[in-house]
Amino acid sequence: MKLHIPNETSRLRAVVLGTAMNNGPAPSVEECYDPKSIEHVKAGTYPVEKDMIREIESVDAVFNKYKVAVFRPNIMEDTNQIFARDIAFVVGDKILKSNILPERDSEIEAIRYVWNMIPDSQRVLLPSECHVEGGDVMPWNDYIFIGTYRGEDYKDYITARTNMAAVNAIQDMFPNKIVKSFDLRKSNTDPKENALHLDCCFQPIGTGKAIIHKNGFLVENEYQWLIDFFGRENMFEIDKQEMYNMCCNVFSISEEVIISERNFTRLNVWLREQGFIVEEVPYAEIAKQEGLLRCSTLPLIRD
Repeated sequence: MKLHIPNETSRLRAVVLGTAMNNGPAPSVEECYDPKSIEHVKAGTYPVEKDMIREIESVDAVFNKYKVAVFRPNIMEDTNQIFARDIAFVVGDKILKSNILPERDSEIEAIRYVWNMIPDSQRVLLPSECHVEGGDVMPWNDYIFIGTYRGEDYKDYITARTNMAAVNAIQDMFPNKIVKSFDLRKSNTDPKENALHLDCCFQPIGTGKAIIHKNGFLVENEYQWLIDFFGRENMFEIDKQEMYNMCCNVFSISEEVIISERNFTRLNVWLREQGFIVEEVPYAEIAKQEGLLRCSTLPLIRD
């Protein structure tokens, strides 16, 4: 397989899409990795398997419509395998295995067959001290945008998934790219004050537009850098409730076509006003786990 991921929006040709099959029972509070899942476990509203399967299959149908080659993880018993972006990610012609939460490290085995289709020279295992998940890493042409958390209390946040050691390692690995990191707001208890990954508070779309949530950024100058880079007129600002609903976490099939959650009314109207084709899907149940469309996809090849 010849990997090629130059950015977030070029025409998609091949992707790994997560699965909710044999997802297992609802976790206990102690087994949750994010505050939104905890909220729904406590409320008795944690999503059930059949609803999540239906939602993911609606995305698979869109991929089929656009003739995208779709790879699915092998099924692991009683394991949440929805969020394929967490376990690995592609930048350029290299696939990097995420150094993920230890409890989830076995998930990579479910896509080992995909990993084995890629030449050794393009498969990267980062040093163990480099913590990183794919939701924090965004190739954008000459740039690589990376969400991180720089606080000295990093180890106290289960929601802090990418550290500066990983940022520095990725910069060393791609010397011809400009790596720009962003310090993200973290909370173990309040999902409205937690940017779990960069794609929870920011995402480029089209050729030069983006969706953004200011409060997800701890450093205002870093938020302002993105505003200046894309241009205020090209940014769709979402509020705290929309961030909680995961409005930043749509997924681009191409520069013109975006998969979005059907309840994102304000966003979807704006996208269509900008000339995008919006493929609406139901994904509100999966969103209860603080992840959405970008989180459950691992792009392998774009034009």
